[in-house]
Amino acid sequence: MKSITSAKSNQAWIYLFPALLLLTLFLFIPALMSIYYSLTDYNMLAPQARLFIGLKNYLTLFKDPIFLKSVRNVAQFVIFVMPLQVGVALGLALIVNKKRPGNTFFKISFFAPVVVSLVVTSVLWLYILNPEQGLLNGVLNQLGLPSQPLLTSPKQAMFAIIGLSAWQGAGYQMLIFLAGLQNIPNEIYEAATLDGAGKWEKFRHITLPMLKPTSLMILTTTFIDAFKLIVQPMVMTQGGPMDSTITPVYYIYRTGFTDRQLGYASAMTIVYGVAIILFTVIQRKVTGAGGDNDDR
Repeated sequence: MKSITSAKSNQAWIYLFPALLLLTLFLFIPALMSIYYSLTDYNMLAPQARLFIGLKNYLTLFKDPIFLKSVRNVAQFVIFVMPLQVGVALGLALIVNKKRPGNTFFKISFFAPVVVSLVVTSVLWLYILNPEQGLLNGVLNQLGLPSQPLLTSPKQAMFAIIGLSAWQGAGYQMLIFLAGLQNIPNEIYEAATLDGAGKWEKFRHITLPMLKPTSLMILTTTFIDAFKLIVQPMVMTQGGPMDSTITPVYYIYRTGFTDRQLGYASAMTIVYGVAIILFTVIQRKVTGAGGDNDDR
């Protein structure tokens, strides 16, 4: 028996080894290198002049006005994009869940932005929102309304990116909600109809509770994805105007690969990574994502 158990254990390690090797090469080793570099004054243009400076990068980071502004920007993005994107996705799922002509076309249309590259989508919306020749301002002018400097106004630029991101991701979440809706037995709705429940009562007392596991999963993934925002502000506004759309990930990229300050960028990476983990744990506690087993 021991030999059989040992053989099975060896087989398990053989199957696990490639995954462990990849994790070591692309996760653990880079993480350790980032921790080391974050304690140094390391300019990639002069690697031979690297100096060990301890926690100086971290102390500078919390006084950096651009980094603090990037944190506020991503917080604003999270607060607005989560209810907007999830709400639109749930609404679309409820619409296409009913049997009606053209449902397949609408599903494909709503999902199409998901399979298109974020860079391509951002460039498309860059032309649509162009302050001078953009399609949106053309429509507004035809309606007798003034043009809006959406991408050149510090007050409007982030909201333009929020709208784009919600439009981009709603189609994918719509399919997840649709799968959840189709798993709700029709008998429950039929019983509620016999009891005199209207559409709102069915939605409130049947649809929403039955979609709770799906909703929690979508909220968690949307929350994490929001903290990784980089492509849209990079392509559409380059972090401006006046750093109104710069995000921590974009600032890390700009500091590390444009300014070549690898030590300072590594410190930002460590702090931001820890912050994401903490916020994710808090978000799961608040939404009850970890308490499903207790409810059964």
